[in-house]
Amino acid sequence: MDTFFLEFRDPLFGIIIFFVLVFVITFFSYWFSRLKKKEDYRHLDKFLKQFHSLPSQNELKVLITKGELSEKSWLLLANSYTQNGNYEKSIEIYSELLKVGDKSNYRDTLFLLGKTYFRAGFLERAKQIFLEILKNNPRTPQALNYLLLVYEQMKDYNAALELLEPLGELKKDVTLISAYLNSLSILNSARMTPDEKAYKLLEIYKSCNHLDYLVFEYVFRINPKAAWANFDVSKSELLVDVLWSCDKKDLNFDIIMQNGYLRELYTAKGYMKAATKSSIFELDVLISLDSKANATLGFEYICDNCKVVYPFAFNRCSSCHAIDTSRAELSLVKDYHKDFSEENNSFQ
Repeated sequence: MDTFFLEFRDPLFGIIIFFVLVFVITFFSYWFSRLKKKEDYRHLDKFLKQFHSLPSQNELKVLITKGELSEKSWLLLANSYTQNGNYEKSIEIYSELLKVGDKSNYRDTLFLLGKTYFRAGFLERAKQIFLEILKNNPRTPQALNYLLLVYEQMKDYNAALELLEPLGELKKDVTLISAYLNSLSILNSARMTPDEKAYKLLEIYKSCNHLDYLVFEYVFRINPKAAWANFDVSKSELLVDVLWSCDKKDLNFDIIMQNGYLRELYTAKGYMKAATKSSIFELDVLISLDSKANATLGFEYICDNCKVVYPFAFNRCSSCHAIDTSRAELSLVKDYHKDFSEENNSFQ
């Protein structure tokens, strides 16, 4: 008996008992976590099966009300629907969250709903939502910016210009957006003649020294003489597609001969022979071909702000909404216009 108590009091025995307890606790913790994870996956699979086919509005209402998924997760799901272009489901989720979600997130959810309406093209609904936000929180620059975009899309330029005052009070630089909106207002005016619009646009351009593409794309079409008289040739690359499409009769060769880029451009076009090569690959190839091949310049347009590429020119990027950030990228393409002209001539 005394021997047993001696062994029980032996420090080595205590250490063995300690490690046995650690092993038992670790063993049960490991298997408990395995079972818990398996159970979580089972609930997740059950939840995701409900989205193999898009849930109806009533089903969404039930799912959101049951609270099986956090509000943050629902917001992520709504954003995913928006990114995939399924605005209807995104709108349904935001609308239900506004009814049953956390009231502290109400304004943020309402703003997301307004953005989704805007992206889906429901401008009147987007307008009402941003006005509601501003009614309760007038110093909300994000809502002001989107409301301005809504008015711009609706061609209500006077209402858009009125928003510049509160934006200015929030220390936002509104010089460029003011010039841009005034230019759009002029272009869409039914009371001005084309020449009056051209000269008004040139006045705005001289005052802000921006909006080169918006102004000169119009002026070169309406009044090429005025365009050349006011054009800053150092910005020729910004309007390369506009300059490329000009008729030969509308060119000012005195100005062109004083600028190396313009000489190369119009030599590549075949309007003159004032350059033998160019540092720009596409122009150099066309100069070397000397109009002997059926090729011309093609253009695509990249936003310098967000780097999104478009097949058409733009004045405001539809992705990041930046103004005056379009840059033309050159490529060599087949000249289908020349093919068409040759086919017409063959029937004469």
